[in-house]
Amino acid sequence: MSWQPIILTLELAALTTVILLIVGTPLAWWLARSGAWWKEAVATVVALPLVLPPTVLGFYLLMLLGPNGPGGWLASLWGARSMAFTFEGLVIGSVLYSMPFVVQPIRNAFEAFGDRPLEAAATLRASPLDTFFTVAVPLARRGFLTGAVLGFAHTMGEFGVVLMIGGNIPGQTKVLSVAIYDYVETLQWGEAHLLAGGMLVFSFTVILTMMMLEKRIGRGGR
Repeated sequence: MSWQPIILTLELAALTTVILLIVGTPLAWWLARSGAWWKEAVATVVALPLVLPPTVLGFYLLMLLGPNGPGGWLASLWGARSMAFTFEGLVIGSVLYSMPFVVQPIRNAFEAFGDRPLEAAATLRASPLDTFFTVAVPLARRGFLTGAVLGFAHTMGEFGVVLMIGGNIPGQTKVLSVAIYDYVETLQWGEAHLLAGGMLVFSFTVILTMMMLEKRIGRGGR
């Protein structure tokens, strides 16, 4: 059994999670605090991957990242023809596909503590930036933990989107879920059992760890 798909999937999940925390935090803050009438339309767009079939999202991403889309123009800047069937394309697809799993828990956490802590910080003449990092972020730590864990775990288990935009290129786009599918398709049941069983144990461990950490953080916040 090759370790390449496992290592590639871990790299993809880690990079995707970091990007989602960087991009998703200000988006979640805006969704939680903004009074714009159209913010729920933005929230709906963010949540679309929850209900869209992965093949639908994968198809449109393939069009966007392909040689005739914006991804083709970007790829031409470094001499490539397309961002489809590349690791960079997988990262873009994973960020979009896992975004609701990170943004929604953080938004919920921002909304949960209400206005009073922020108003108290303002009376102490804290700047909006100081208030965000010293008050809002610590109070929303459970949301950050949940979002990071769910984003990482969801990326680890992706199949439809990564297969559509990444294909099955060993060492470049062949992630763990695609490797399992490949083993099943070629009747290599032992290898498929090993990887699938590992994913089952991993998923159980991630969820159990998250629940235990959330309880500990909850007790610490009282």
